[in-house]
Amino acid sequence: MIFNTIMVQLDVDSSAAPRTTYALELARRFEATLIGFAAADAYVFVPGDDGGVAAAEIMRQRRIEIEDRLKILREEFLSVAGDDASWREEIGDPTRLLAVHARAADLIVTGAPAKGVARDHDRVIDAGTLVLSAGRPVLLAADQLAQLDRKKVVVAWKDTREARRAVTDALPFLIGAQEVLVATIEEQNQRDARESVGDVVRFLMRHGVKARSEVLGGGHADTCKTVTELARGMGAELVVAGGYGHSRFREWAFGGMTRSLLQKGSVNRLFSN
Repeated sequence: MIFNTIMVQLDVDSSAAPRTTYALELARRFEATLIGFAAADAYVFVPGDDGGVAAAEIMRQRRIEIEDRLKILREEFLSVAGDDASWREEIGDPTRLLAVHARAADLIVTGAPAKGVARDHDRVIDAGTLVLSAGRPVLLAADQLAQLDRKKVVVAWKDTREARRAVTDALPFLIGAQEVLVATIEEQNQRDARESVGDVVRFLMRHGVKARSEVLGGGHADTCKTVTELARGMGAELVVAGGYGHSRFREWAFGGMTRSLLQKGSVNRLFSN
């Protein structure tokens, strides 16, 4: 797995520069092509007998406003990313459209909306839905958007298909790391947990990754807190995890740790499903 193309998602109501700069540093590190993407939906529902006429006018005005914002974002993105980068924009559901355009990239970079920006799903993405639908690893940048130091990485391991996918997808980060901790929480018995995590460490070591393991005892009420405290304790800035769950339904697939980790803006998080 290599990252030849990285796509960075930009919010229409935020400045393009901070997230573009963050993604550009990754693109340079992996010698990858950078693609900028932005979308917002002009759709509006207006109830009532005359709702169709009113909705059409409001949508027309919103479309003009979105087009103006996309033009500004495009110019700002290209001024930061340079002539080697490319740009894509759409009017429509930003999460669905980003998942469609994910076919053009090896890695999707996104993050939480800037402070003060409304979390309107017509104008910002839903990260959980994106992880489920993109078919690509999704890197959620930490809120401060500092350059990602991949020297130390925590892999939040659970023996699921999604976690196995995440470990493979994260190899470009893991191979270059000085230390990778594969951490799992004992759910049934310690022997199974050690065997599972041991296989992952051996797999990573065969790929040249400096990996070690840690099995945490059961009874952790807040798994996300446990993982992020592990990362903070070892100075790791990246957590790798799968989107756990047995159902494709959004409200079931992201239970417990994954839902909480999606909202943990203090650390960079790479998810696969």
